[in-house]
Amino acid sequence: MERPSLYVVATPIGNLADITLRALEVLKRVDAIAAEDTRITARLLRHYGIGAPLIALHEHNERSAAQKILQLLAHGKSVALVSDAGTPAISDPGAIAVALVRAAGHPVVPLPGANAALCALSAAGTLAQHFLFYGFLPPPAAARRRELAVLKTLPYLLVFYEAPHRVIASVTDMAAAFGDGRAITIARELTKLFETIHTCRLGEAAAWLAADANRIKGEFVLLVEGAAEASAMDAGAARRVLEILLRELPLKQAVKLAAAITGARKNGVYGLALRMRKEGK
Repeated sequence: MERPSLYVVATPIGNLADITLRALEVLKRVDAIAAEDTRITARLLRHYGIGAPLIALHEHNERSAAQKILQLLAHGKSVALVSDAGTPAISDPGAIAVALVRAAGHPVVPLPGANAALCALSAAGTLAQHFLFYGFLPPPAAARRRELAVLKTLPYLLVFYEAPHRVIASVTDMAAAFGDGRAITIARELTKLFETIHTCRLGEAAAWLAADANRIKGEFVLLVEGAAEASAMDAGAARRVLEILLRELPLKQAVKLAAAITGARKNGVYGLALRMRKEGK
């Protein structure tokens, strides 16, 4: 530790043995550890015999806690940032503190490690080449449904985090927004004793969860199949509609109308329109 730095340290998401050797070395050597919940972090530190002082840094005090970190760095001290589990600042507090430390010109050093989303993806057996990490959906039902409506047409595997008391409502809303037929992988209690990874159709997910009270305990990662790409029939229909509209309308307006008429994705229709225009030249 040649320069005072903020170390962003990933910690286990369940099994305490999943911490890295580098993370342990840094936690032993820093002058303080900023933790989302000092009680949870204290248990981890006791397990490994680490006695660094703790600073509470959570969603309600992140800016004031960040000022304490900046004061320590200014006095030549190094600080580690941890969350309750996994990698800080990803659907957890920490991003504001990291941004303020970087803005002040201090080094921010990431230490990779456990991450629930990647852990679930690695064991799901999905063939999707691309995924969108969304994190937690809004808790209010109306806001959650609005967000799902926006995500409905995306062709990427969708990755969500969810709390146990909302998981049934969330998968029910997903089935209503996306349709019953998409595949969903429900991963809960990853790396813990009752780890469960179950794949089914969205229309079956709520019933599967409700069938056993133990299935709605713990923290969840939900992997939902993306929207199907436009079929050849959709592309053919879009081309025929575009041929008519482009004779009378500007390109952007023609694309918007063609997508609305055929149901094809707007980006795909736009690319098709550009190719058609080039071919016409």
